[in-house]
Amino acid sequence: MKFAFSRNQIALAALAALGTTALGTAPTVATAGEKNEKGTYQTGDFHNHTTCSDGSISLQKLVKKSTEKSEGNWGLDWFVQAGHGGNGNRNCTLVEDDSLSTPVYPFLPGAGPTTTWANSIGAAAVKGNATNGTPLAAQANPSMWRWQSVQEFSYPVVEYLSALKGVPAFMGVESVVSGHEHTSMSVITGQLPDAIYKQKLPATGPYAPLGNATALSQWTYCFDRGDTDNSRGGGQGWDCSVTGSANAADADWNATAAKLTNNSGQAGHLKTVQAVKWMAEFHPKGSYYVPAHLERAGPFNPNGSNGFNIEHLRNFNNAGPDVAFGFETQPGHGASSNRGEYRPKRNNFGGGVIVDSVGGTTYGGTGVYGAQVGGVWDALLGEGRNFWFFASSDWHNRGIFGPDDRRTTQDFQPGEYQRNYTMIKAADSKNGRGDDRHGDGRDDRRPTPISPQQIVDGLRAGNNFAASGQLIDRLAFVVCTDRSASNIEKMAAEAAKDNTAKFEGHCAAMGEKLVVHKGEDLIVGIAVRDPSGKSFSPYSFDNPSLKQVGISQPLDQPVLDHVDVIRGMVTGYKQPGAADYAGEWPRGWLKDDGSTLTLADVPAAAKNETAAVIKTFDSRGWKKAGKDILTMSFRIPNVKASQYVRLRGSNLPAAVPFETDANGNPLADLFTNENDVTKLKIPCTAFGTTEFNGCPSHLATVDGQKYVSFDVAAWADLWFYSNPVYVEVKGSTMVAGVR
Repeated sequence: MKFAFSRNQIALAALAALGTTALGTAPTVATAGEKNEKGTYQTGDFHNHTTCSDGSISLQKLVKKSTEKSEGNWGLDWFVQAGHGGNGNRNCTLVEDDSLSTPVYPFLPGAGPTTTWANSIGAAAVKGNATNGTPLAAQANPSMWRWQSVQEFSYPVVEYLSALKGVPAFMGVESVVSGHEHTSMSVITGQLPDAIYKQKLPATGPYAPLGNATALSQWTYCFDRGDTDNSRGGGQGWDCSVTGSANAADADWNATAAKLTNNSGQAGHLKTVQAVKWMAEFHPKGSYYVPAHLERAGPFNPNGSNGFNIEHLRNFNNAGPDVAFGFETQPGHGASSNRGEYRPKRNNFGGGVIVDSVGGTTYGGTGVYGAQVGGVWDALLGEGRNFWFFASSDWHNRGIFGPDDRRTTQDFQPGEYQRNYTMIKAADSKNGRGDDRHGDGRDDRRPTPISPQQIVDGLRAGNNFAASGQLIDRLAFVVCTDRSASNIEKMAAEAAKDNTAKFEGHCAAMGEKLVVHKGEDLIVGIAVRDPSGKSFSPYSFDNPSLKQVGISQPLDQPVLDHVDVIRGMVTGYKQPGAADYAGEWPRGWLKDDGSTLTLADVPAAAKNETAAVIKTFDSRGWKKAGKDILTMSFRIPNVKASQYVRLRGSNLPAAVPFETDANGNPLADLFTNENDVTKLKIPCTAFGTTEFNGCPSHLATVDGQKYVSFDVAAWADLWFYSNPVYVEVKGSTMVAGVR
């Protein structure tokens, strides 16, 4: 597609202690018959980094690149800045150059976003204690705890930029997870009150924020594995207790710090369950917890902090279904030498045990938990859980290139390659002020931007699809009863044109459920927009992967090849302690020749063998409905049991060597990962006069031949995934996770 503008069992005993009361708790999610609110799909990213953690650019530059709609920027509608928990010693609020200056945060010659806290605010201003309990302020060059940098520095900047630019940018954290690896999360309480858009902005600093990120900062202090501070928030008196939990009676409780301090293995996992419970108790509608690149660090390690097995995802969702409602199984780092930074033999479990990332690599840029039909995601959906698919950029840097280069050997910036398209139900409203808030002689009345609450509500509801490389930018996906195929296609086309999900009749959209009588027919309607023009890819030469099968298609003008409809049956929640509740995805899933094990090798807990592709649409089966809109529909007759349907699509047809199998499933990205050049298989032969109209010089080269790798591999291999529509058949299994 193109834009119109260019560019295991170990957990079972512990789970018995968690109880099963949460299993019947259903999140507040829109249901069939509640779809007439005004809303549109709006694009965003919630996992990325600045120099306050381990990124390469300032907070201001990241917001600009992500949200501004001018050439070279990516135009996201909403943005969450979410650097790592723990600490860092650089001040990301200092800008690189004068082009990023604002009246409140001007460029300071000789200073920039790599300047240390000690050399910008002074070591004495750094709060909290080191791991040994001594004050950080006594150190010559201290690293600042993430709770302080979020609360006192990053949040004021994003509030100011949101008010100045009229774009909602707020704070999250990529938590370093006790017992596991990483999670994208936020607590939005206090952030971006509507009043920020009505104030007159100051002409000089300092900016006094009207809101705050104190709740997020407290969570970070309490539950992030990287935070070993015992100062209770630098004297703010923070207590990390959770109602009904052991708290101070727990052997791992540190009374001085007022928090749990065992951060690894099963004890670490149980601490993280407490983190979700804390969010559900104190900020039930104002927080989210979405494990990130969850296959990367391998399976769960009972003696360390590595990955996530399916039981851990169930535990989180049980503890807080309104909080832990999905995963980030389409990771960032899409241009890395190993796509997503997944690779074989990546993780050292100690004692000579070296394990692969789960699945060994990504599959069309998506981790095996999401990419494998009938795998972990389908197992969770087959329970009727509210558990949704998300993507992220995980921006840090461009590898060997600078941040303003269009080439990359590591990351894409937020919105450049992957984005979440989230249904935000929000009515436009003027801010009620006609004054000149910016001192430029203009009336500054404008629609009030969407709020963090509306964004989190949208993510929680699951009406979200994710796409890479601008493959599609509109999707209407609906399941109805008692409606003809022609009418449902027309309805879907209108919704796609309007970028909304408003459907008349007895229908349900993504993240919703349709309740029907046994024996009724279902009609599935789909409309996508594959817009004409160029994508954000900087490369204009033909896609080398498609060239293998005789298709000439420029990398910056991808075309949707097909849409798959995937269906699975719903059989109800699995119970903690049951034999099919916990299970590790097989180690050694990926073989050296790129083939994999099969679902027969996967434990019952981690699969749903009823899931299958039941329909595929391509240019021979879809219709055109005006400019760039493609429509399709089909009937599921005489439904007897509760089920769900979901979508995926690609620019690649079936049977593209080293990319897709004969059924159109994504193959392992092993053969485009530069980390092992002996496995590179797809040559890049396009000759050009620049780095962009022919195979660029940074591609991996073997015996003088360039091969598809790094960013070219990502732009060549594009996918979108939708979240499911549930169908609950009366008298069959209840879809308990969705109301």
